Amino acid sequence: MNRHTTPPEHGADPAVRGLWLGLLGVTIFALTLPMTRLAVGDHTAPQLPPSFVTFGRAAVAGCLSLLYLAWLRSRGRLNVPRPAEWALLAFTALGVVLGFPLGLAMALREVPSTHAAVVTGLLPLATACVAALWLRQRPSPMFWLLSLLGTALVLAFMAWRAGGLHLSSADAWLLVAMASASLGYVGGARLTPRLGAEQVICWILLMTLPLTLPLSAWFMPDAPAGVSTSSWAAFGYVAVFSMWLGFFAWYRGLALGGAVRVSQVQLLQPFLSLVFAAPLLGETLDATTLTFGLAVTLTVLLGKRTSIHTTPQRKH
Repeated sequence: MNRHTTPPEHGADPAVRGLWLGLLGVTIFALTLPMTRLAVGDHTAPQLPPSFVTFGRAAVAGCLSLLYLAWLRSRGRLNVPRPAEWALLAFTALGVVLGFPLGLAMALREVPSTHAAVVTGLLPLATACVAALWLRQRPSPMFWLLSLLGTALVLAFMAWRAGGLHLSSADAWLLVAMASASLGYVGGARLTPRLGAEQVICWILLMTLPLTLPLSAWFMPDAPAGVSTSSWAAFGYVAVFSMWLGFFAWYRGLALGGAVRVSQVQLLQPFLSLVFAAPLLGETLDATTLTFGLAVTLTVLLGKRTSIHTTPQRKH
């Protein structure tokens, strides 16, 4: 196969373009929480099993990836991963295909999507820390100050909304989801300059298809016709958008704008999730939520102006 590297970006500043693509990805991901909650139901009215949602959404996205990669091959634009890249692809797959969706689906059986949204507000800080260590980036002290401030605002909002910092067993699943996602995000961002954002997620989903396809069939609900149409529609969203198309924008945004900086855009995701959850799940949205959301947005905008340096890697 002919190897094609990702073409250079023209027009807008790559850093600015990366932030906009990151925001697009975050907006798509923001619907994941309410849609997952709609897909699995709750303990009083369960719909699709969490295990089926986890593996089924990856299986559907994997089948779409197979078609997309076949189309690229027919046009001579397929980038086949090098041997050393397969290990990183597998590691990334553990995070974004298995760890994050499974932890999320299990937690949402016990807590509302609004609780999960603010707990996963820790994800941007975790992703920035992983990216700084893994990609050898050195953000300025002001960047870390703004990142911590944004995270503190999210946690303060969680405390206000829940009437205090009440932890539950479901939060352990949310921490698993957070750690898995942060590692998977940075792994994908590292592969994107060589393979392209679209092909990174497609290869990840394709390599896990022999696992996700049979497992999704195994965990298929006994009576699919008894599952509500809205739950099936929500499952379709998390399969096509959350698991596939959202990563087209997110991985390219992380690679163009820098994983450390663009990761902070995800501080907005909890508030976007709340905005979407209001009409979808009937959850409340008030002025305090909007105020916190605007304050966090300000920290992201100010963080855009801070400096981040990359330490050159030694050549052997």
